[in-house]
Amino acid sequence: MTGVLPVALENATKAMSVLLGLDKEYVGVIHLHKEVKEEILREHVKNFIGKIIQVPPVRSAVARRPREKTVYFFDILEVEGKDVLFKVGCQAGVYVRKLVSDLGLSLKVGAHLTELRRTRAGNFSEEQSHPLLEIRDAYEEWKEGNEKNLREILIPVEFAILHLKRVFVKDSAVDSVCHGSPVFCSGLTRIQEGIEKNETVAVYTLKEELVALGKAVLNSKEMFESKKGIAIKTDKVFMKPGTYPSFKT
Repeated sequence: MTGVLPVALENATKAMSVLLGLDKEYVGVIHLHKEVKEEILREHVKNFIGKIIQVPPVRSAVARRPREKTVYFFDILEVEGKDVLFKVGCQAGVYVRKLVSDLGLSLKVGAHLTELRRTRAGNFSEEQSHPLLEIRDAYEEWKEGNEKNLREILIPVEFAILHLKRVFVKDSAVDSVCHGSPVFCSGLTRIQEGIEKNETVAVYTLKEELVALGKAVLNSKEMFESKKGIAIKTDKVFMKPGTYPSFKT
């Protein structure tokens, strides 16, 4: 498989745990073991859109038990003999090779993947990706004092977690959160709607700089209405203590 693979550097590696569950998009080529009429193929594909039950393949890192997953779309782009070009968007954890194999069983002809390329992972698209050779060259240029190309390649960690709901804290609360203190209701200035208890939440400064990730103790409504108590238990801190402008001497 080729395509999009988010890679985190330094402090941003702390965000990888919340990137594992991102939705994915792929393009690939299915090879049918016998030719099938295109209208029949398209009719069977409809059975693999929406909520599906999938058993992970034999060679997988998880227990082989039925799991419910979601396939958002499964588009047939082109059919040429036994080869089928397709595009699929799905929830994290869907095995596309198994999806294709199950489609072959449904058609009663058998099928397997010959090509697969990941075109999107969450907010990361193929258009934003860079070949490893290009990254290596930019790194070598950076060591020689030219950081322009490397800066164009690197993406701020804030972009990686746009899928997380957010809260914003007062300047006076930033440093304590940087030391691992929980976020108190009294320290909040803005709260995004729809936060549920135990949900992972991103904590930002008023300048929209990421301070930390944490688990919500209260939902959005409770955070807004409460004047005291803990709103979020800090889990991973991204900003170093004493570095926020309000605390520089």
